[in-house]
Amino acid sequence: MKQATIRNLHRDLGYFYIGLIISFAFSGILMNHRDSWHPEKYTVETKAIEVKLPAEDKINEKFADSLGKALGIDDKMRRNKVDEGKFKISFEKHDVEIDTKTGKGEIVSYIKTPIISQMMKLHKNTSDWWIYYGDIFGISLIVIAVTGSIMIPAGKFNFKRRGWKLALAGILFPLIILLFV
Repeated sequence: MKQATIRNLHRDLGYFYIGLIISFAFSGILMNHRDSWHPEKYTVETKAIEVKLPAEDKINEKFADSLGKALGIDDKMRRNKVDEGKFKISFEKHDVEIDTKTGKGEIVSYIKTPIISQMMKLHKNTSDWWIYYGDIFGISLIVIAVTGSIMIPAGKFNFKRRGWKLALAGILFPLIILLFV
């Protein structure tokens, strides 16, 4: 393949996917920290509640769902658990946390964060057309990486002299993290 063709392919794929690359990179960073905070949603309202809970062995999904309805929460329940003396229910737009001993707790209501929630949805989307588009994107990223590594002309910074060492380090670093951390 001619050097000009490689450069043109690299440039054009880069231009075509620049928006998606930036969106994936930004939302990927946010998703790395989703256990610390909810990047997709932000608090609109926190409301104190007090309820009478049954014994812990009687708390199950059916009870959690009916309690949510009794508290005026009409969105879909995701999960519930009793952990360290707290009964937690997660809904699509609400989180409920209740102390199992006192029955005191709170309901936190959320709404979607504009733009950020849409970008993060790209990572979670499982529709057939998006999966195929993602596959094409992945193949294009491989092409961008390969063409980028071979389009530098001969010299001290080309792939044969120096680039392969950096590429090897870039491959080994995540493998070491996956294997030993």
